[in-house]
Amino acid sequence: MDEETERLDALTQQAGRWLALSASPAERHTTAVVAGPYDRVAWRDVYARSAALRELAAQLLTRHAHAPDLLADVFLCAYQAAPRLRDSAVMAPSRLLHHQVVTALTQSPGFSALRRDTAGDAYAAAMAVLAQASALRGLLERSREVRERTGRADRARQEAEAAAAAVGEALRQAAEKADGQGQVPAPVAAAVRRAVGVAEAAEDEARREDGAAAQAMAAAVPGIRSAARNAASAAAEAVRQEAALMRAWGVDAGETERMPFEERARLAERLRSGRLARWAELIGRFRQMAAGERARKVEHATGELVGVTLGDDLSRVIPSELAVLGVPELRAVFAARYAAGELMLYDSRGEQGTGRGAVIACVDTSHSMYAEGPGGVTREAWSKACALALLDQARHAGRDFVGILFSAADKLQVFRFPGDRPARVTDVLDFAETFLGGGTDFQRPLGTAAKILEEEFDDASRARGDIVLITDDACEVSETWTRLWNEIKRRLDFRLFGIAIATPGTATASGSVLESLCDNLRTVDDLTDVHTTADLFRVI
Repeated sequence: MDEETERLDALTQQAGRWLALSASPAERHTTAVVAGPYDRVAWRDVYARSAALRELAAQLLTRHAHAPDLLADVFLCAYQAAPRLRDSAVMAPSRLLHHQVVTALTQSPGFSALRRDTAGDAYAAAMAVLAQASALRGLLERSREVRERTGRADRARQEAEAAAAAVGEALRQAAEKADGQGQVPAPVAAAVRRAVGVAEAAEDEARREDGAAAQAMAAAVPGIRSAARNAASAAAEAVRQEAALMRAWGVDAGETERMPFEERARLAERLRSGRLARWAELIGRFRQMAAGERARKVEHATGELVGVTLGDDLSRVIPSELAVLGVPELRAVFAARYAAGELMLYDSRGEQGTGRGAVIACVDTSHSMYAEGPGGVTREAWSKACALALLDQARHAGRDFVGILFSAADKLQVFRFPGDRPARVTDVLDFAETFLGGGTDFQRPLGTAAKILEEEFDDASRARGDIVLITDDACEVSETWTRLWNEIKRRLDFRLFGIAIATPGTATASGSVLESLCDNLRTVDDLTDVHTTADLFRVI
């Protein structure tokens, strides 16, 4: 062989390994969680809609150049029903920290509880990411050496792949210069050997950096696991608290999942801030108590058995009457007596059954209702919690609900919630948040309530509505108004329940205005005892 030339096949054999690497470099992933197109769209959509997520990403970018990829992985861990992680060997070295973080998250004790509330719910998964913001910031700060080492390993791996590609290019040029016998000019052959030498050196450097990154990662693993456990617990608690807050205000999971992201975020912020957040526990207790009282109701049981009467209610027919049905010749007699309403029935007495008309809560919002009671619970919070439980009661029975907020004679606001359609949560919150202030007047709110029941009677022929007056005070009513009130009450057959909150003894004493107006008056001195009014929800 001419000293000035070398054979192409010999050069190719020397550079074969690098030629194979340049032809098919190993795939390096930048996300640790395997995600399909739908999952990726969910992340991009929630990221575009959430200013808080974008702000968090901007903060983390000051510590970590690949922060958005880390947030995507954390989101997908919470969002997917069964997140699947890639093998760490196929990850880009600079994303190995992400892989370790999400591995630690998925293995933490609180992660399963978190995913029960976030799987398939992009908003809840995004909230879980935000709840872990502090932990992620601290983790990135403490993992500076790992980030630096994995960054170097990433760059070294990229340089090794580029060097392998250079070997392939040198061989391509050698092939172009080869003659018919496969001889390659010496300068071209030398270029191939130099490319191979550079590739070998780059591969050695990449291995060294990979080893250093692995050591740094191993040292950081205990801290990452600890941070991940704390982050998962914090996220689970945050998601759980918001879900409880929504439930306390009567917003079920199906309703929140149907809400647009922005609307749900605004609702959550509204519930977390101000007075509404402080009332959540009390409101939840009232709703649960009302639901429990509904469950205790026994169908068709009206009270204590006192004798036998006549009628056509088959649910109360006495056994001897039913025995007649066993004699074919007497069945016609039974049918005739049933048609005439002359069957013998058990007679009972007890609490009057529930009404059919609207449930109207007249809630006092005068200045004194702003006062705090035992446990720091305001009278306003107590009254609104009771009113919202009455709203639940009305909706469960398919009845209209009307909330009337009142104070002085010139201050009154009406909120209507028809029984034939869902109550918008924003309207419920408007009702709960409104506070008028001022003095106390009973005539206008009660007159307005009676007028509403009269309109309902005229339009839908529904009588027997229920009015609940919730107040902490008493005021005078005129004789003329009282006469008109009694007349319309007899005509429409509605009931007036009174709840006197932390009132002086004279306000509810025998012969007082409240005592004379109300069919059933309760006094609540301890605002922390919601069970004082439990029986109210059995008869409304």
